[in-house]
Amino acid sequence: MTEADQGPSLHLDFDETRTKVVLRTTERYSNDLVQLVARFRSGGQLGPLAAVVELNDLLGGLSALLAWPHPQGVEWSPSLQELVTGVSQDAQVVEQRLSTAEHHGEVSPDEVPFLLGDEWKGDLSDFQKRDLAKLMSLRHGANFSVPGAGKTRVGLALYAAQKVKGEVSRLLVVCPKSAYESWQYESAVCFRHPLRPDVLGRSYDQWAEILIVNYERLDRSLTMLSSWLQAGPSMIILDEAHRMKLGARGTYGSACMALGPLARRRLILTGTPAPNGAKDLENLLGFVWPGHGQRTVSRAVAGGDLAYASSVLRPLFTRTTKQELGLPPMTTQMRYVDLPPLHEEIYTSLVGGEGSSTAREDLSSLGKTALRLLMAAVCPALLVEGAHRYDPLAYQLPPLEVPQGGSLYTLMQNLPDHEMSPKYKEAALIVAENAERGRKTLVWTTFVRSLTTLEKLLGKFGPAVVYGGTPDREEQLRRFREDPDCMVLISNPATLGEGISLHQVCHDAVYVDRDFMAGRFLQSMDRIHRLGLAPDTDTTATVLVARNTIDEVVKIRLDQKLEFMGKILDDPSVQQLADLEEEPSVAAGLAPSDMEALLSHMGTPASRR
Repeated sequence: MTEADQGPSLHLDFDETRTKVVLRTTERYSNDLVQLVARFRSGGQLGPLAAVVELNDLLGGLSALLAWPHPQGVEWSPSLQELVTGVSQDAQVVEQRLSTAEHHGEVSPDEVPFLLGDEWKGDLSDFQKRDLAKLMSLRHGANFSVPGAGKTRVGLALYAAQKVKGEVSRLLVVCPKSAYESWQYESAVCFRHPLRPDVLGRSYDQWAEILIVNYERLDRSLTMLSSWLQAGPSMIILDEAHRMKLGARGTYGSACMALGPLARRRLILTGTPAPNGAKDLENLLGFVWPGHGQRTVSRAVAGGDLAYASSVLRPLFTRTTKQELGLPPMTTQMRYVDLPPLHEEIYTSLVGGEGSSTAREDLSSLGKTALRLLMAAVCPALLVEGAHRYDPLAYQLPPLEVPQGGSLYTLMQNLPDHEMSPKYKEAALIVAENAERGRKTLVWTTFVRSLTTLEKLLGKFGPAVVYGGTPDREEQLRRFREDPDCMVLISNPATLGEGISLHQVCHDAVYVDRDFMAGRFLQSMDRIHRLGLAPDTDTTATVLVARNTIDEVVKIRLDQKLEFMGKILDDPSVQQLADLEEEPSVAAGLAPSDMEALLSHMGTPASRR
């Protein structure tokens, strides 16, 4: 009996998560399996005849299989073999793009309208046609255009072109809840016969051509979504793809990595692909080109020359910048406020207590510390729970005298009786000045109790309020857009930082506080600075910073992150903002690179970490 008659010597298939590959062999080749798996960084034995390797690792090191002693006996599962074949072809295209300035078989922008088919009727700008031409020339792609550049429409146009070619017949869109409205609207107006979308709930419309799901639901819907993707040739789009920047290390990322290989076409959309550094970009391109995307980014940025890295990576993504949108400039300004005496005393005591904590080495604990300090910089009373979780602070106007000898906790609890938060005072002043001029204001603050407090303080301006628990979000947004008596919208970037357009009615934003998430900050800025603004529109964003607090640490770190993003994307508009992030890793968006700055503020030398 020949070796071929004895069955496969090595069988490869996905594990249940589809982010790893299980390798199985026979007793004859058990030692060879050990040697093979040792070639992979993530390799590990499951037993004498089985091993596991992370999918990205295997795809990046396929050449190691050439050393297998019985290559004709290697057997792949059909779905894994299809992925490997496609990835190998993609790798050749990627390498060709990175190694030469001339690319044959490229689609030109002038050809784009003819490739979209008769069903497409949506208008496309010149830069959208340019971006589409580049994306059509790649099997998979990344669109890093700034918010407001019409990435949703570009994504749908790319799907239309692939559908005309017979490559795909259904589209899975993964996006934040706030982007549902945009995908449903665009899929209706861009086609002569509107596409049939459905938002995934406990079930879905089996006749839907576009299935929309949010990142939070991905993990528990993997089985259902896997079946849907495999029921017909499909395309998957990750909108606001920075939400899965942790890659296989995060819940959102691992779910995306599992679903990606099931689709014939993969596209990611985000205006902020590297909010905390190169690792974020590695994970995003790792989704687009499994096994090669991460390695390509890692090689490009290894030398530390970000201008060089940007030029190397440029063939792999398309990006429309702020300048190309032709928007009128946005004025960004920092407004510093001083803490009143009691507020400053309480904040200083809190910093001292946090700085002496034994948990300071734990990133998660530091993230919670950062949240407490961000709250305290707004108003320490936010740290003291009311009768109900989100009760607004009850400010005493005019303030009472501060009692002598009161405990710090009691003073913190009663702070609204004695002092008005300087940030609330400044925000109210800006809103009042804008209202006097007939201008609406968008007020951002991270904490829900801060939102409800501002709602009470700004009551005479008919505030609309939107946060995660708002039951009538659409009605609140409608009031802000249409009601002349509603002069202020109060929200947090975690809820409204993405997917919503407010530039038609609002040109002023105030940040009562910010966290460490650079991507989220940039996204929120673009709610009022988007395509469609009149050339003479005056748009202003004011960031409130409490002196000698964590606010100054956040400012420095965001400046550094925005500068990195500007250089890696070769986009001066991002760097200009530095004069002033989504799946958060830990509280306040604290990344490992933020630790030193926070510890320094808390009086904890880096050497003691």
